[in-house]
This record gives sequence, C-alpha cells and structure tokens, in this order.
Amino acid sequence: MAKAGEAGRLSRRSVLAAGAGAAALGVGAEARSAAPVRRPGEWPAYGATNAATKYSPLDQIDAANAGRLQVAWEWRSPDAEILKANPNLRPGEFQATPIMVDGVLYTSTAMCQVAAIDAATGRTIWVHDPQTWRRGRFTSKGFQHRGVAYWADGADRRILIATGDNRLIALSAATGEKVAGFGLGGEVDLGRIGLQRPPAADPADLFGTTSPPLICRDVVVVGQYIHDREIKAEMPPGDVRGFDVRTGALKWTFHTIPRKGEPGYETWAPGTAERNGNANIWAPMAADDELGLVYLPGSCPTNNFYGGGRPGDNLYGNSLIALDAATGRRRWHFQFVHHDVWDYDLPCAPNLVDVTVRGRRIKAVAQATKQGFLFVFDRATGKPIWPIEERPVPQSRIEGERTSPTQPFPTRPAPFEPNGIGEDDLIDFTPELRAEARAILAEYVAGPLYTPYETRPTITRPAWVGGANWGGAAVDPETGVIFIPSQSSIAAMALDPSGARKPGANEAEEIAGGARIVTGPRGLPLIKPPYSRITAIDLNTGEHLWSRPNGPGATDSPAFAPFKLGWIGSNQRAGPLVTRTLLFVGEGPHDPRFGKKVLRAYDKATGAVAAEIPLPGYTLGPPMTCMAGGRQLIVCGMGFRGEPHRLVALALP
Repeated sequence: MAKAGEAGRLSRRSVLAAGAGAAALGVGAEARSAAPVRRPGEWPAYGATNAATKYSPLDQIDAANAGRLQVAWEWRSPDAEILKANPNLRPGEFQATPIMVDGVLYTSTAMCQVAAIDAATGRTIWVHDPQTWRRGRFTSKGFQHRGVAYWADGADRRILIATGDNRLIALSAATGEKVAGFGLGGEVDLGRIGLQRPPAADPADLFGTTSPPLICRDVVVVGQYIHDREIKAEMPPGDVRGFDVRTGALKWTFHTIPRKGEPGYETWAPGTAERNGNANIWAPMAADDELGLVYLPGSCPTNNFYGGGRPGDNLYGNSLIALDAATGRRRWHFQFVHHDVWDYDLPCAPNLVDVTVRGRRIKAVAQATKQGFLFVFDRATGKPIWPIEERPVPQSRIEGERTSPTQPFPTRPAPFEPNGIGEDDLIDFTPELRAEARAILAEYVAGPLYTPYETRPTITRPAWVGGANWGGAAVDPETGVIFIPSQSSIAAMALDPSGARKPGANEAEEIAGGARIVTGPRGLPLIKPPYSRITAIDLNTGEHLWSRPNGPGATDSPAFAPFKLGWIGSNQRAGPLVTRTLLFVGEGPHDPRFGKKVLRAYDKATGAVAAEIPLPGYTLGPPMTCMAGGRQLIVCGMGFRGEPHRLVALALP
C-alpha cells in the first residue's frame, strides 16, 4: 500500500515499484533467459516480434518494383462453411494478422477457428474449429478475432489462441490437434480460473478475448475484452493472467482494479473498487524478452462515459502497466487519463525500440493514444523520455460527476492529431459554408480536449474511435522512426442530469442521449480536412518528420467534387507495416462509392507515394510480410460488410 498522501503521486506519474532494481527487473544473470530467435523472413508474433514493431528487414520489394506487385494467392476463411450451414449467424470483420514460422502461416478467423496455411501457395494445411460459434455472439463486438501466438521448445511447437468464449487452447503446430498435457484436454477455462470475481453465470456474452495472447519467458499472458457499457450492477474487472505455456497452470493474476491492501486501491472512493469492473486489456500487448517485462495497454473502468459511481483517479484504468512476466508483479505504470469519461482507453500495443536521445542510448517504449498523443518512456524504469505535464482541463457540470482537475500532456512529440474543436477548425471551403458550420457548432458544447459531456450534446475530438486505434503504429528499429496512421474522428454525446441511461435507449444510446457522428453543412464534414493521417516521428528527437492524409478520401463524392481538393484522407482505421525499404498502409474499410481498395507503399523518409497496389477488398488488420518460395510476400487480411473473409498475398511476378 502507498503511504497517506501518495495517491495523487501514484496515479499521476510513471511509478517504479519498490525495490525494482536490475535484479528485480529480471536483467541479472541468474534471471536472464534466451529470447525467441526470429529467423530471416519469418513473422513469429502478431506485431512481428514481442516488441510490436510491425517491422521486417526484408528488402526484395522496394520503391523500384513495388508497383509490380500482384496477387500471388488468396485464402478463404473456413468460417464461410459454418455460415453456409448456419445462415442466422452474422460474422464481424476479419481483423486478423497472421504469423509465420517455418514456411507456415497461422491465423485465427472471425469465429475463432485456427488455420495453418502453406505460405508459398496459400494451401490450407489444417483447420481447428473450437466450436465457439455454437455459443452464439460471444462478445458485444460480435464474431471477430485478431490472431494467435507461437511457442516452441525443440520439437514441441505450439499455437495458442484465447477465444471469444473464454478458453485458452494449445494446439500442435504440425497437426492442429489439442496438446493433451496443457490444461484439461488442451484447454484452460478463462471464464473461471484466476479471476478475483468469477461471474455467477455463463460470461460468454459479457467478456471474451479478441486479441492474441502474448508469450514471454514461457508464460502465456492473456487479457480480455469486456462489454464497455454497464450491463450488470457489478461488472467484471479486467484481471490479467499468466499461465505456464507447457502445462497451462495459472502462475499469477494481476488486478487492474486493485483489491484492498494493494497499491492503487486508494485511488478509488471507499467501496467502489469492489463493485466496478473493466479497466481490462483488450488490445494486443508487447514484451521485452531480455528484461522479462510485459507491457499492458489498459482501458477505462465501467462505464466508459460516466464516472459518478467511481470517484477518484481509478487505477489502473487507462494505464500502461509493465509487469514482470514470471511473477506478474507491477514494475511501473503510467496513467494516461485520470477518471476517464471519454472512452480514451489505450487501443493498441506499445512499440518497443532502442533510441538515442541527447547522446544517450535508451530502451524506449512508445504508446500511441486515441487522443492523438505519443507518450515515450524508458521501458525498464518507466521514466518519461521527455517531460509530461499535468495541465488543468475543463470540469464536469453533471451533478455527481467529479472529473480530474488535470490530465497528462506530453511536451514532446507534438500531437499527431488535432485536439478539441473551435471555430478555426471548421470547414472553410467558402464563406457561406463557414457561416453554416459556425451555426452548427453553436448547437453543441465544444471546447478543448477533455471537455466533459453535459446534458447538451458535447463534441469530443478526437472521439473514442481515435486518433490511433487497434491497428496501432509501426517503428523502424534501424532509424528509431515511428509511423502512426490515425483518423480525425468527431462525435457528440449528451448525458441526462444524473448520467444514467434514458429509458428505452438502444445499444447505440447506452448512455443517456447516446452518441452521434457530427456532420457539417450540405453533406460535408464539420471540420476541415484531412480526415485521416499518417505521421512519421523521429523518436531520437521527438520531432515530426512528415505528415500526410491517408488516401484521397471522398473527394469525388458529389459533396466534395466542386472544390477540387487534393487528398483529404479516408477517415478509416488502417494498420501499418514497415520494412527496410518502405512503409505500407491500406485505407481500411470505406464507403464503397468513394474508397479505394488498395495497399500503398510510401517512402519512409518523405511520405511520398512509391506505389499503389490494387486489392480485391479493404484491408483491416495490419499487413505482415515474410519470405516463402524465394519470394517476399505481403499478406493482407480483408473482409468487411458482406465481403468474403480472406487473406491475400502479394508478391512480385
């Protein structure tokens, strides 16, 4: 427990746990274990490696030939057969990024099937169906999943998936059969084991896992997605658990909502930590195998837009948490939003990269946020690389709500998305449009970042979809440059005087007046473009190198066409891939009338477009790259709004 008076300090700065010297951090000789070896041409983890760089040193594809890329093969998801036999089921998006080891791709599907695919040909080797679909829609997000993890010790090679219906399953990488010695018949029950408050009933509709597990030092670390809204009087807390990769035995549980007697408990009003939930880790994670630290990007406590029932800063909500992989002990944390009421959870894995700052080599970790900020820390100690300031922010006028008087702002790098909204941000293609936009803005409560919701519709920019989102950022470890796709979302919400849900509200209106996309005059957006960006930032200096819209956007729509604009950005989620030669980014799903189904290759130094490669669908999960059959492949996942779910491999002729 922290001493009296330490609550503010504990919640408002990066904290290194007591006694966390070199040995405690797992860097002493006796604690060191060999990190997994990444062989050339492989992609053995969701983000390429546990560092979540989304980087590959492959260079067969470069600026001179990227324009010649063509489809080498397509692989169709086996979910199609389930859907054919069960037309009442509705799959979500295909969001997975496959991994690749020993010439074989491994992927999850939207319905939590696992497949092994010959990387050179796209031929299916095996499929394992854990039957999660038989339990129906398994989270409030529906059927969707992002990937699997790989582990090997000699001839023992395993694929692990944490499913949407709360099972951790270990499969033989060679056959797809369950590993008999893992858990009970190859499975561990994530709906019960190691939770501080196991649900009394079947939890499948309440929470499940949609992102891949992470394996560090033979420990499988699993987070979970939990329904964002308060659908029960007592919501489950986002406990994070570590399991033995060989046996499935529980090794530890970390309480993201602390129990009495644990550090951080004093940041909750008395009795509220016991009944509040969430603060879960739904996004992909990262790890430093040498330090033995796992980095958890945390989400907000229940509920995500009103905190009247949880006064306080609410640790470890909205925090990046560094845990010892072997023990689950917290080494340090930093809370990015105190008492979140904007749904500003951390949406993606942090990126681990070594940089040189003011002549000193630093093992850094960089976390992109929905607000459009990039926070950078020493990943061993949690010390910020550049100062982070607590600045005053607007306060809530809803009775019973007590928002934090300050929030943390990084002094460097500068934001990669505009924060807040004012008249200078409004669309200004003509004086008439500007005047109409001002009249629309006057209908809302509007102001700087962290303006709390009121009983009148209140604008948030960026809104809860980002800024950055689950596609995350990619970083080049050779240069220390990070590339962040983002969108300039703008939305509004109103609360009733008590912050409670209005009677009869539908799911899109869970909190009082519900959420709405804010539109501008004559079918145009309210704000000026760009509506999405790609930003390159040098992590050695904290300086922006370049920023550009991600795609032309809807410039050829009837609303935009008269203004002869350049690229304005597609305003969609997109995931990056960076190689030794190029940066690759798709547009994400888009309005089919105006969007382009392409993957673009960008010059890393300037942001200039090197090539535009047509695709048969919109990319969703971040692409990956590998070598197979002597060719460098770029593999994209796609499947959105009725399109077939598939992987598409691009290669040179």
